[in-house]
Amino acid sequence: MRGSPLFLCLLSTSCWVSLTPTAADKIFHFGTCRVSMSLAEIRAAFTAIKANIQARDPIRTLSILSHPHSLHKVKSADRCCITHQLLTFYVDKVFKHCRTEDSFVNRKISSIANSFLSARRRLGQCHEQNNCMCGEESTEKFKQILANYEELNVTSAAMKSLGELDILLDWMDKSR
Repeated sequence: MRGSPLFLCLLSTSCWVSLTPTAADKIFHFGTCRVSMSLAEIRAAFTAIKANIQARDPIRTLSILSHPHSLHKVKSADRCCITHQLLTFYVDKVFKHCRTEDSFVNRKISSIANSFLSARRRLGQCHEQNNCMCGEESTEKFKQILANYEELNVTSAAMKSLGELDILLDWMDKSR
């Protein structure tokens, strides 16, 4: 029994460390919801594959995220809702259809997808507590993004959406 207090101390310390955000994590405020995530890691993974992904996009005249006013001027109260919708959109529609023959690119996509899944889970908890309400404006903005996506075939739309990830990351970065 002599080692028990030491074991408990080590166990509680390791639990505390695993639950504490890393130094690279930042707190983002999406309306009343707060999410800790490392946008720098996501951006680094995206930057490593951006040229490859954008080279696969033959349609330069259409944008999924930059349609006029898609993400601009979203009310603070709607930021949680539209962020949750966008993370769900990327996890459910985009990443599933972004497979390439390049294993390096696929690993980076998987890393980004895992980060989005984790952030979506945290925002989902806030959403379930009714702290993440969807206003009419955010609902309309998201419908426009979906309409832009659905104008293309699934693979082209997914690659275009992934190629525009920097637009979403820049917008999210303003939520700190």
